[in-house]
Amino acid sequence: MTTESTRDLEAYLHTHIPLSAAMQVAVTSASADAVALSAPLAPNINHRSTAFGGSLSTLAILSAWALVNLRLKAEGLPSRLVIQSNHMDYDAPVTGSFTATATLADATAWPSFVKMLTRKGRARIVVQSVVRCGDVIGGRFEGEFVAFLNR
Repeated sequence: MTTESTRDLEAYLHTHIPLSAAMQVAVTSASADAVALSAPLAPNINHRSTAFGGSLSTLAILSAWALVNLRLKAEGLPSRLVIQSNHMDYDAPVTGSFTATATLADATAWPSFVKMLTRKGRARIVVQSVVRCGDVIGGRFEGEFVAFLNR
């Protein structure tokens, strides 16, 4: 993804999901394989001077959503994409700026997802994201997303 298109993704997130702007989310990298987003500690801090768990979860969800959204656009499949369910484990306190890097839980599931979406107009896929602060894993996310084909 080019610098311009990562800026476009960041602008889209800030415009359409205002919480991402308040969190100062930045797109670190974005490709068909992975999307990485980052956020500083200051606007996401809690009463213990660590990152708020809701901010960690939000960044993980945003990275996962962005990955599926980018892949759908690359396939030429205009869709409405929503999260259906998720699970987040918090492994360690996050004491500084943090990133969330999303990948498909099973990369081999994508062709079936696309086939189902084009045939039925709706499909589900599982995405995972790892939240890090430097070398420390602060949390692990797994979520199921549902795409509805715009017809």
